[in-house]
Amino acid sequence: MMNKKRILCCLAAMACLLGGSAAKAQQSDPVSFTQEWKQLSPEEAEIVFTGTIAEGWHVYSTGLPSGGPISATFNTDSISGAEPEGKLLAQGNEIEKQDAVFNMKLRFFEKNVTFVQKIKLLSKDYYLAGYLEYGACNDESCLPPTQVEFTYTKGKAPVATAPVAEATPTANTPPASLQAEGIGGALWTPVIDQLKAYGEQTGQTAGRSWAYIFLAGFLGGLVALFTPCVWPIIPMTVSFFLKRNKDRRKGLRDAYTYGLSIVVIYLVLGLAITLLFGASALNALSTNAVFNLFFFLLLLVFAASFFGAFEITLPSKWSTQVDSQADKRGGLLGIFLMAFTLALVSFSCTGPIIGFLLVEVSTSGSIIAPAIGMLGFAIALALPFTLFALFPSWLKGLPKSGGWMNAVKVTLAFIELAFSLKFLSVADLAYGWHILDRETFLALWIVIFALLGLYLLGKIKFPHDDDKTRVSVPRFFLALFSLAFAVYMLPGLWGAPLKAVSAFAPPLKTQDFNLYKNEVHAQYYDYDAGMAYARSQGKPVMLDFTGYGCVNCRKMEAAVWTDNRVRGLIDNDYVLITLYVDDKTPLPKHIRVMENGRERTLRTMGDKWSYLQSSKFGANAQPFYVLVDNQGRPLNKPYAYDEDVPKYVDFLQTGLKNFKK
Repeated sequence: MMNKKRILCCLAAMACLLGGSAAKAQQSDPVSFTQEWKQLSPEEAEIVFTGTIAEGWHVYSTGLPSGGPISATFNTDSISGAEPEGKLLAQGNEIEKQDAVFNMKLRFFEKNVTFVQKIKLLSKDYYLAGYLEYGACNDESCLPPTQVEFTYTKGKAPVATAPVAEATPTANTPPASLQAEGIGGALWTPVIDQLKAYGEQTGQTAGRSWAYIFLAGFLGGLVALFTPCVWPIIPMTVSFFLKRNKDRRKGLRDAYTYGLSIVVIYLVLGLAITLLFGASALNALSTNAVFNLFFFLLLLVFAASFFGAFEITLPSKWSTQVDSQADKRGGLLGIFLMAFTLALVSFSCTGPIIGFLLVEVSTSGSIIAPAIGMLGFAIALALPFTLFALFPSWLKGLPKSGGWMNAVKVTLAFIELAFSLKFLSVADLAYGWHILDRETFLALWIVIFALLGLYLLGKIKFPHDDDKTRVSVPRFFLALFSLAFAVYMLPGLWGAPLKAVSAFAPPLKTQDFNLYKNEVHAQYYDYDAGMAYARSQGKPVMLDFTGYGCVNCRKMEAAVWTDNRVRGLIDNDYVLITLYVDDKTPLPKHIRVMENGRERTLRTMGDKWSYLQSSKFGANAQPFYVLVDNQGRPLNKPYAYDEDVPKYVDFLQTGLKNFKK
């Protein structure tokens, strides 16, 4: 009987030879600021705003280009004896990345930020009153433009005040005297308790995203099983464990230990990546232009290798060294080192799958997401070793290695080539090359998946393919799917939204030729006017609290509102009122209200709508959708960011059903 070392060396050689290579939008305060007046000299001072930012949130910097999220700005309502000197300065660890939705570079801060505004003192007596305004978002929602008010005075400087609707505000309920300013009355009455009675708002949750990440990892592991680097090792390794021990129970124990070792190795890899980089760093890395360009080139190289252009192998001394240690140690440690040998020799096939998995899960922002993904991957990879150890008779029915394995490799090469373009797209948007706009991206994907379909039908051959290979039934259906997917993408060249690939393709705004006009538009952009129209028509109302700078609002409009069922319900059965919480149109008079125990000044239309959202519905993040009757009473639980179309249809249908009651 061959000893363990000789078997493992044979396995490694054969592998190398055959391988060929979710947050809810409830009322919250994720950002808090303190302010300080610093006297630098008799003629100069500065106001320092120090912000603390909750985990997962970020505050946008100063001087962002127009058409994007709100920049941090310094504003004065009244000033005498002094004047701002220079621009508002942002200090801290500023992060810059390309945003695919806004198609621009955005700058922001995480964890903490400091804004500094220098003040030139024109006299010994001065008076300043104003506010710092900033925008904050996380991966699912955004706050309305938020203000940090300040007042600094010395001596008897004259006070010039802006027009203000004078009233003594009460907690979250505007006084009757403010109703003349468009705030108050039955339509503004808080309905927070009624909303709670319907249950928690619909939106993505961490549990669902973790399940998705685990499933993605598990599917990746299943794909890796059928690669030439792993499949041939399964029967040989299981047979080795069962034959080397006369005691079947001990052989089974060793096989289980081997499978568990595979799980531990990949799980430790996922945890190590998290500990080394952290969730926020991984998220930033996944959107970094240089990293995406590097990963594009890496996938391109692996794809070329899988097509048969050359072979990728790790240095043989790595696996030899681990193998020799396994032979010396014996026992459980030796089995663990054997599993580590498998991880090394299968790298040329599993490396691209693991890399792509880690890049994708890093965008979730969860600190344990890489570990969960790797756990799913490892369980799928270890599963056959355990099952075949339990049922060794199954080994006889295991398909033998052959030409079909090269077909798996080439199929993976086509898929890697397609996904590499996703990473090139991020870099292209960041640097503004415009070499991979949406129609170019779709044209390449159409060609790639059409060629994959032809390959699976045997119309295209690569160097290691068997000329006599017949088209099996599974292969035929895979070819049918690939060709159908290519045909599905064709209308995208003329602007069709293609929701199935919207997460991968560049944004629609990068497309030069767009015939698609089937979009949902609001009937009213004013709450009271829209409610009056709804009463005259006897219809319920859908309130859409959004923002010009809300990324996920645009995603919902593109991915969910364009669905025929959703669009039909909104257009035919509801009055859609869209309220922009960052609308900078000035109010005729400033309005002072009390909100959550603090006095707040409403200066713009956006302030008015964000106050409506917080005071009436108890929420302050966007996107935020709430269904009400034409008297302002809720019809269903609210809905936040979640691109699940059936769930959104159910949200609308439930509201309509309750309205008809």
